[in-house]
Formats: sequence, C-alpha cells, structure tokens
Amino acid sequence: MEYLPRPARSAIYRFGIFELDSASLELRKDGRSEPRLREQALQVLLALLEKPKEIVTREEIRQRLWSSDTFVDFDHGLNTAINQLRSALGDSASNPRFIQTLPRRGYRFIAPVETTVGDGAVQGSTTVLRHTEASALPPTAGYADANPRWRGNTVLSGPSELPRAPNGLILLLFSLIQLMYLSIYVVALAMLSKVQSILAQTQNRASFILVILIVTASVGIPIRLYLLAASAFKYNGLLEKFQKLFVFLLPLDELWGLAPFLLIGQVGFGLAIAMTAALLYLPFSQRSLLLMRFASEVNPG
Repeated sequence: MEYLPRPARSAIYRFGIFELDSASLELRKDGRSEPRLREQALQVLLALLEKPKEIVTREEIRQRLWSSDTFVDFDHGLNTAINQLRSALGDSASNPRFIQTLPRRGYRFIAPVETTVGDGAVQGSTTVLRHTEASALPPTAGYADANPRWRGNTVLSGPSELPRAPNGLILLLFSLIQLMYLSIYVVALAMLSKVQSILAQTQNRASFILVILIVTASVGIPIRLYLLAASAFKYNGLLEKFQKLFVFLLPLDELWGLAPFLLIGQVGFGLAIAMTAALLYLPFSQRSLLLMRFASEVNPG
C-alpha cells in the first residue's frame, strides 16, 4: 500500500485528553504514548484534524491515502480505519464525541482542536480553537454544532444547559423511573377487574378507556424492558435511541400520568392531583437525565 507524502511542516493536534503528532504519527493520551494504530487509521485522523468542523469527503481521503494507480478495497479499508479510531478514542458512531459520520458523504471532526505548529506557536483560524477559547465552550459544543435541534431553538433543555453528574447515579435514577412505569403497567393489568369496576362509573366510556389502558400498557411494557436493559448494559447511543422514542413515549407517559385518578376513592382528590403532576413531569426528567449523562461523558472534568 502506497501513501502519499505527508506535509513537510509538523504540528501537534490536541483534542480532549488526546494529541496527535503529525510528524511521527504518534497518538498520545494524557501525554503518554498509546499503542500504535495502523498508519492508515492515523492518516485518516490527521486528515480530519487538519479540517476540524469541516466535512472531509471519502474521495478526499482516498486521494490523500492512496495514489491513483493503487488498487485496493477502499471502502473496506476506510471503514476499518474509522472503527479503529473510534475504538482508540472511546467514540461511537451513534453517539459521536469526536468523529461524526455523514452518510455517503464523508466524516467530520466535531470536537474543539488546538493546533501547535512546528515553531511552537498556536495556530488560529475560524475552525481551529486556542486552548482558552476551547475551555470557554460548553461541554457539548462540538455535538451541538452537529445537532441543530440543540442550539437553543427549543423550549426543552439542551445538554450544555444541564449540570454534570456521576454516570452511575444518572443510570440508576433512569432505571428506577423505568421500573416505576413497568410496575404501574403490570399492577394495572393484574387488577384489571377492579379497574373495570372503577371505570364502570363512566358508563358508556368504560369499554373505550379499558381498551386504551390495555393497549398502552401492552406497548409500554416491552419499551420499558428495553430501556432497562439499555441502561443496565450501558448501550452505546442510548441518548439517540431515547430521543427517537421520546416522540412516542411522551403522549403515552402523559396519558398514564392520569392513572392516580383511578385511585381517587382511596387517596383523595388532592393527592391524586399531586401524584398526577409528578407523573406528568417524569417524561421530561428522563430526557434530562440522559442529556446530563452525555454532558458528563463529553467533559468529565
């Protein structure tokens, strides 16, 4: 395999706790040398670091890494290189902190990058950030750039607006919420005859409400079991998966937020309102917890 010549001028690229020496193609973590990756993967990383926040097309990478008369399985080689980089950086395609995939187009390095050129000067440009500028950014600045829905155009909180918290505590609270919902569904189905007698007071609407209760509980149970498993095993991309499910979970959870009114005879009207208010807030608290987890992973310090 034949690589094209590297630029004559060396530079050190720093991002997060990593740095890459363009001259030696040595990747370091916390200032220490890491096990050397294949040169192909390091060349891809260098190409991305030279143009942070910009799209580097697959064709640009092909021209950079191989001469025109070299015949290789480029797609397989590039995919392997990207996977090696993500493994070394602790990154993932579904929840990227460093390398974002643009399907059928190329890749983009989304984290802030500090570049020190060969003479020791820190190079500045519209896409290269000095250390002081990078530290002033919110912890999820790179990811927010790649996700316009989190740039303040929504009434819901974005990751940069939430505090960091221990990852274990976040997953524990998220799991407890899923267990609570799961318990509500199971208890409601287990006491279906009693629920039916309560609903009988609504006369001709009882059957309609009962069908909704059964259907939504049947849908909710597998969703909660999936989220419990995802939380317990720390699935990559849990935030992204929950964001997609949120559109469907929100009306489901808001509907079940009215469940305390089925117990109004036992708990009273005032307590039923308080319990309902708490349940109506829970869907948004789940979302906030996962965004806090993401913010903590991007900037753990």
